[in-house]
Amino acid sequence: MRTMTVPLFPLGTVLYPEGPLPLRLFEARYIDMVSQCMREQAPFGVVAIREGREVGPSVIYEQGTLARITDFYQGSDGLLGITAIGHERFRLVSEHEASDGLRIGEIELLPDEPVVALPEGYAALAEMLDSVLDDLGKLYEDRPRKLDDASWVGYRYCEILPIRLPQKQQCLEIEDALARLELIAAVLSRVPSNRSQ
Repeated sequence: MRTMTVPLFPLGTVLYPEGPLPLRLFEARYIDMVSQCMREQAPFGVVAIREGREVGPSVIYEQGTLARITDFYQGSDGLLGITAIGHERFRLVSEHEASDGLRIGEIELLPDEPVVALPEGYAALAEMLDSVLDDLGKLYEDRPRKLDDASWVGYRYCEILPIRLPQKQQCLEIEDALARLELIAAVLSRVPSNRSQ
């Protein structure tokens, strides 16, 4: 297992490998963190909040995803905005708080999932995903689409489906791409369709 030390960004969402993460920053500790990550071309760790809120004390999940910054801008409100992309999954070994309140994690990188071809039975899922991503605009328009990759398809559904945070976290922690797709298919079977044909 590879280990490293990274700044942590607790969020009320889950970041998945190869998934986009838009953020607007107003807290000095995170602006400083982003500046350092950009300067050193280093990642930061995104972890979902189990209890608490993004502003204030929180309890975080032990598994998260490394994020690398791909773009930044200043919004019309003066806030710094960034887009990051998810990379390797990790397990949090320990953490401490820096003097500015930034959480620092000692992490263990988890192995990448084996590449599994999307089974034929899920072809309709991939087609629907391709169509939905077209409607989601800028975040996905420049990202490569791996519609024949079971992990990639499963992760994108986990990102965009309106499922509860613990279920999104479960999708991150599942280490079997086909088991994740089964879970997604079960969720989709319970979602009423609002699309008129």
